[in-house]
Amino acid sequence: MENFDITSTSNPRIKEVIALQEKSRLRSKLGLAVIEGKREVALACMGGIELTAIFYQSGLITIDELSNLTNDTKVPTFNVSAEVYQKMAHRSSTEGVIALGKQKNHHISQWGSLGKSPLVLVAEGIEKPGNIGAMLRTADAAGIDAVLLPDMPSDLYNPNTIRASLGCVFTVPIATGTSQEVIDYLKTNNIGVYSATLQASIPYSQWDATEATAIVVGSEDRGVSELFRAHSTQNLIIPMMGAIDSMNVSVAAAILVFEAKRQRNLVSLK
Repeated sequence: MENFDITSTSNPRIKEVIALQEKSRLRSKLGLAVIEGKREVALACMGGIELTAIFYQSGLITIDELSNLTNDTKVPTFNVSAEVYQKMAHRSSTEGVIALGKQKNHHISQWGSLGKSPLVLVAEGIEKPGNIGAMLRTADAAGIDAVLLPDMPSDLYNPNTIRASLGCVFTVPIATGTSQEVIDYLKTNNIGVYSATLQASIPYSQWDATEATAIVVGSEDRGVSELFRAHSTQNLIIPMMGAIDSMNVSVAAAILVFEAKRQRNLVSLK
C-alpha cells in the first residue's frame, strides 16, 4: 500500500470525508460512500465495492491489519493523527479505519430473474436509516434472495444505514426504484405480492410463502401504499395482543421473513 501521513484537520482529503459523512447530495454527486469500521470495510470488499482511499489511525489499527481487511495494495492509504481521526469519525466508538468506496448502481432496471421461487423483502418508503439497516441484517441472517427499496427517502449509503446494517448493505442484493417500477418487476417475474397491512388481511400464520414471494412492509407512519395494496396477492396481519396496534417495521419484517423461511424449510424436509 502507498502510505501517507496526515496531521491537519484542514487537509482537503479530510474535509471531503467529513462533507461526505454529512451530505447525501455530495455522496450522490461523487458516487462515493464513507465506510467506517473493520467489519464494514471487510464486507464492502467482500461485496465488490471498489475502495478509492483508506484512512487509519495507527494507534488503533496496524497497516498489516488493513492489508488483511482489504487485500488490495493499490488503494492510497493515509495514516492520520488521533485528532484528525476523531474529526472524521461518525461513530462515537471507533476501530481506527475509514474508507471511501464507489457506490454501486442498484436500480431495479439492471436486474434480471432471481431464479425459481425467490423470497424477497420489499421495504417501501422507509425513512429511518436504522430501520433499513436492521432489515438488511435480517435479510442477511435469513439468507433471502433480495431486498427491494422502492421510494426510499434517504440514500442507501447514509452512514447510519451502513452502521445499522453492520455492513450488510454491501453484501445483501439490493434494488431501488419507484413503487411502480418494483411492482412491474415483481409482476413480470411472477412473484406474489404479500403486503403487511390491516385492510382485507389474513393472519400471517395462515399464509403460504413457499412459492415465489415478495413480503411488503411500509413506513411506520403511512404503512404500505394504496398502490402496493391494489397489486397484492394477499394482505397479511400480525395479530397484536397488547394495548398498541403496531410494532417497529423492522421487527414486523423479521417476523414475516422468518415465517416464510420456516415454511420453506419444512417443505425442503419432506
